[in-house]
Amino acid sequence: MINTITILGGRSRSGIPEAVERIDLKMGDVVSIVGPTGSGKTTLINDLELFADANTQTGRRVLINGERPPLEYRDNPAMNPIALITQHTTFLSDLPVVDFLTAHAGIRAVKKSQIDEMIQKTLDFANQLTGEPIVLTSRMTELSGGQTRALLIADATIICNTPIVLLDEVENAGINRTRAMELLREYRKVFIFVTHDPRIALLSDYRIVMQGGSITKVLYTNEEERVFSLKVSKLDDLLSAMRDKIRFGERLTTHELEGLA
Repeated sequence: MINTITILGGRSRSGIPEAVERIDLKMGDVVSIVGPTGSGKTTLINDLELFADANTQTGRRVLINGERPPLEYRDNPAMNPIALITQHTTFLSDLPVVDFLTAHAGIRAVKKSQIDEMIQKTLDFANQLTGEPIVLTSRMTELSGGQTRALLIADATIICNTPIVLLDEVENAGINRTRAMELLREYRKVFIFVTHDPRIALLSDYRIVMQGGSITKVLYTNEEERVFSLKVSKLDDLLSAMRDKIRFGERLTTHELEGLA
């Protein structure tokens, strides 16, 4: 059983040791990785996915329960405790959704008697995140970007059932972010978001700040930010509602802004 995943600091692109020497992520943590474009956010999640052992460009090390991860985590797909959901959702096979999920359940060694139930739970989860429902007979290449990302998040959470889920810029996928955070918190896992989105960052327990390829600080969400996040969420909901009206061919009026105060 995994209880903690530890990041031991390495060095920046210029070779300077990272300011943060150690970060311990515990089951149930929701974490954001933030920083300017090119600051090293994706490199950090790649280090996590690869279980870096001072063998990557950053020199970081990743520990599981305070120890070096077993080799089977890398070598056996059924044992890998990390699921990575990237911005790239191109599929090599044009499978129906049900076949894709069934194949993935097989790779993850899910019992045959449980597959149908898990597929339905995955679909129900995904359809709470996206406006247009996904159906099992749809082909993977026919799904929109938002539908694909919603399905992969649900798949990683339920079928993969990995204790660590890495999500790269989900705000660009058009999914319901607040509902996603609510659903994800029901599962005792480590969820790590690479994000530029203030809503996701403020709904996280803490955020890892990147600059120049280096971890510069860790900021825990304080009470003031939690209160402020309610206003940010309200503003974001208004913008989402306006986007939906535009999508469905409706006109916008000044009434859209009445709830802003």
